[in-house]
Amino acid sequence: MSGKSEGTGKMPERAVGKAADQVTGKAAGQVTGKAADQVTGKAADQVTERTVGQITEQTAWMARKPDKLSRLENMTSLMRGNLLRNLTIFCAAVLAVAAFLCDSPAEILEGMGKILTSRSVLITDYFVVGGMGAAFLNASLVLMLGVLLVLAEKIPFSGPTMAALFMNAGYGLWGKNPMTVIPIVLGIKIYCRIHHIRMSKHIYTALYGTCLAPFVTEIYFMLHLPVIVRFLAAVLLGLLIGYLLPPLSMHAASMHMGYNLFNVGFSAGILAFVAVCIMNSLGITSETVLLWQEGRPIGIVAGLYLLFAAVFLIGFITGGCKWSGLKKIFSRPGRAVTDFVLMDGASPTMMNMGLVGSICTTYILLIGGDFSGPVVGAILMAFGFSAFGAHVKNYLPVLAGVYLFTFVSQYEPTAPGIQLAAIFGVGLAPIAGQFGIIAGVIAGILHSAITMCTARFYGGLNLYNNGFSAGWVAIFMIPTLESFIKNYKGRKKNDQKKNNQKKSE
Repeated sequence: MSGKSEGTGKMPERAVGKAADQVTGKAAGQVTGKAADQVTGKAADQVTERTVGQITEQTAWMARKPDKLSRLENMTSLMRGNLLRNLTIFCAAVLAVAAFLCDSPAEILEGMGKILTSRSVLITDYFVVGGMGAAFLNASLVLMLGVLLVLAEKIPFSGPTMAALFMNAGYGLWGKNPMTVIPIVLGIKIYCRIHHIRMSKHIYTALYGTCLAPFVTEIYFMLHLPVIVRFLAAVLLGLLIGYLLPPLSMHAASMHMGYNLFNVGFSAGILAFVAVCIMNSLGITSETVLLWQEGRPIGIVAGLYLLFAAVFLIGFITGGCKWSGLKKIFSRPGRAVTDFVLMDGASPTMMNMGLVGSICTTYILLIGGDFSGPVVGAILMAFGFSAFGAHVKNYLPVLAGVYLFTFVSQYEPTAPGIQLAAIFGVGLAPIAGQFGIIAGVIAGILHSAITMCTARFYGGLNLYNNGFSAGWVAIFMIPTLESFIKNYKGRKKNDQKKNNQKKSE
């Protein structure tokens, strides 16, 4: 089904166009308008199961209609069929190849052992822990685990899927590894089995929920008990976290009303805060760390630019060398759930992904930042979320706000937390898209201030610290902005009435 959701390989270009228009007209409007408060609930489920199913049936029926296409159009249609799935698998392969270009197999094996046994709390740079080779291989493995889960549950490679997968790929460089993410995913699987819910309904919670992976290793290292007991305790805690996340995530979405793209990061932050308070009461404490590789390796910088340029060009070519789809993406506010793949097509979405990834890379270069594991991982995350709400137009104001914050605060643009806040600002892009540039700049400033304080709340055990911070920014700003706009429109309407009355007199 993953291939069908984007169109089959033999599907004519006209079928894709008509189906995409139907998504934009009917389904996207329903999702964006009514279901913003139920991001992980019923609306998202309807998009995944019903809407995509209808599109697949309609486009498949239209594909059987006789149509004369040129050889170039047939090739373009074939490439578009499994475009995003193939892109994801290709990126996993690139990460694996990069691993062996950086280090020898023996060094990678040794580094993987260190990564799998590290604490992994914020901020643990796997470039420092196990070396670049092991870090890239770990990111590739984490990404492929997500891909296999998506394929097993027959989830389409839509915008939310791309965002979740590349979020995991990015954190494979600084906090997630196969040993720590599997128990949490299994915990969500158990929740679905007990409540008689299909796993596909909570697939994104499963992928995002691995942000609490450090709890698994932390319990293992902090308990002074026999090895087997510590191992079982760590696994059971991972299962419990996975079991608790689905209901918490559904309720958390209504708090920020879809203006924080990192919904599970916010709900996971709440869960982590409660868990750490309980741990502290039992005499178990966790502290943040700072393992951070400095510098700007030319190989990593060149590799990122080449990847983003290739993705942009593939999207441009498969989209018929047109800019109209990208312009449509730029016109959208980006509030969750805004799936660029369903609404505008895979090709324009890839163009947007390439642009946002390049902007993030360029920003780090311009400020003299570091291409450490966390920064490279954050750029991959932004690359993925450019399929799900973030685009150049609504992200730049937030990025500008983060940079301006450094002029009025004690922090430099190159401070590790500020570098990450700048890239993770994509999570608040919908605020700029909905309320304008000034609101986006303010969101970036507030996000920077909050994110520098929140990590200590849960001892660095929630990897999505920026998602937690972005949730508080949205909760604080949205009611204020909506109240101001409502009051402004009310005054404007009253002024118009008075003017009309004067004219009639």
